[in-house]
Amino acid sequence: MHVDFISAIHRSTPRDYVARVTEHDKAACAEIACRFGEDYWDGERHVGYGGYHYDGRWRVVAEAMAKHYNLQPGSRILDVGCGKAFLLYEFAQVVPDAQVAGVDISEYGLAHAKEEVRPYLTLANATSLPFDDNAFDLVYSINTLHNLYAPDLHNALKEMQRVGRQHKHIVVEAYRNEREKVNLMYWQLTCRAFHTPAEWEWLFKQAGYEGDWSFIYFE
Repeated sequence: MHVDFISAIHRSTPRDYVARVTEHDKAACAEIACRFGEDYWDGERHVGYGGYHYDGRWRVVAEAMAKHYNLQPGSRILDVGCGKAFLLYEFAQVVPDAQVAGVDISEYGLAHAKEEVRPYLTLANATSLPFDDNAFDLVYSINTLHNLYAPDLHNALKEMQRVGRQHKHIVVEAYRNEREKVNLMYWQLTCRAFHTPAEWEWLFKQAGYEGDWSFIYFE
């Protein structure tokens, strides 16, 4: 089912799509970004976030998700592609006694994650989650799975379904028309999966993923 929690945050960031491909060598920038190191997280804007620091913006998302999924004290929550784990930290504040866990392939991201949740983070790939079946009450992945090629994407979806015993939520980039497709291609640095919403939903079904989803668009 389509359930949106983050569009407002996504739309709050201004983007100059044309400048993204005219002011720097876009291919070279993407190669740097795909290392998911310091340049990607805390370097210049044209190779990543331009400095990804905690500012509290994810609190409203954690509150909305916790309410929607009726998370109870002690709920087990997994973030697939947690990065610096700002949202996971907010869940730890919003849900009493939450048992949080996060995985990411970025050593730099994990090393510079929120200190309070850093002990619960693991260097791991979404295609092979180091957890038992049905281990979590909520498994989510925000702005991560579109960075995977088709075979890995399929496996990651199956893994999220496997470890989640109840609620699951995915957010990925998508496009609904030619303008949004061009804007996405201009802006993205690490995306491997370029799909319409209908294509994404087909992929979810093929992998047996039964959770919720939403899309961000570059309008």
